[in-house]
Amino acid sequence: MIWLAWRQFRSQAATAFAALTVLGIVLAATRPGLADDYDSGIAACTARGDCTPFTERFFEDHIPWFLSLGALLLLLPALIGLFWGAPLISRELEAGTHRLVWNQSITRTRWLAVKLGLVGLAAVTTTGLGSLLVTWWSDPIDRTARSFPRLGSVLFDVRGVVPIGYAALAFVLGVTVGMLVRRPLPAMALTLTVFAAVQIAMPLLVRPHLLPSKQVTTPITPSNLESLMFRGTEERAWVTVKLPDRGAWILSSTTLDASGNPVDSMRISPNTGPCAVSEGPGPSPACIAEMGRLGYRQQVTYQPSSRFWTFQWFETGIYLTAALGLTGLCFWWIRRRLS
Repeated sequence: MIWLAWRQFRSQAATAFAALTVLGIVLAATRPGLADDYDSGIAACTARGDCTPFTERFFEDHIPWFLSLGALLLLLPALIGLFWGAPLISRELEAGTHRLVWNQSITRTRWLAVKLGLVGLAAVTTTGLGSLLVTWWSDPIDRTARSFPRLGSVLFDVRGVVPIGYAALAFVLGVTVGMLVRRPLPAMALTLTVFAAVQIAMPLLVRPHLLPSKQVTTPITPSNLESLMFRGTEERAWVTVKLPDRGAWILSSTTLDASGNPVDSMRISPNTGPCAVSEGPGPSPACIAEMGRLGYRQQVTYQPSSRFWTFQWFETGIYLTAALGLTGLCFWWIRRRLS
């Protein structure tokens, strides 16, 4: 049975191995130069006392690689569920070849266990190696990705061990849907839809609440002001601030007035007074002082960057638990309902 399952899967395995090999060669060849550029740049800007211009330029120079590798690793689990999971059982159910195997002294549970075990192991191994390569290569770029918090959906989903959990869930989800639908093409479409919904729902609805968030109320100062925006000539302004934890995942940011009540915007004129719009690079110290005089503060709710690995293990555990639950459903279905 193992030999038969391998023969059916060997072309997909060979393709995945070849793709990983090419990716590994490219990343291994370019990583030393990337690391040297980062180390030399950090050493030079540290001596000058300001590394912000270097880190911004370094990230901008490498953002195509950053986004391309992230998209590749984000799509990989979905492709596994789509092309490895969904057709695995539904193809045989549609053709009726499963009955032939069951009549060759192979039990239903053994038939399913071998298929799930062999292809599932290949799925998590492929994704795990891909995640390891990309995480290793991207480390210098990740350090300069100020606009992409480590716990946010762009970076978190394609680093660490979470992609392994995604791959396990996508694969078993595809197998389960294929077993229920019995036809490969509808199973592939439904698998993609459900898995995409999971990828969207997790960072929006689940991840922010894995641990209680932290909240800080801070005055607006020249050192923490990130942006100040006006809407045309209206006397309304919106402000965002930076936290000392630059990698923190900000869940919400609310402006408070002098009484501590949340307000939609600050009542400041861009036409007259200290905050009148000028040709300068940002708000003047007098404008920031005016915000403080009016009593405006910023309340920020966030998840600290130090929780990255805690969240990684929590979320991976959720995916693996869901995958185990779907696996149990597959075994129950094949013994009780499938003929």
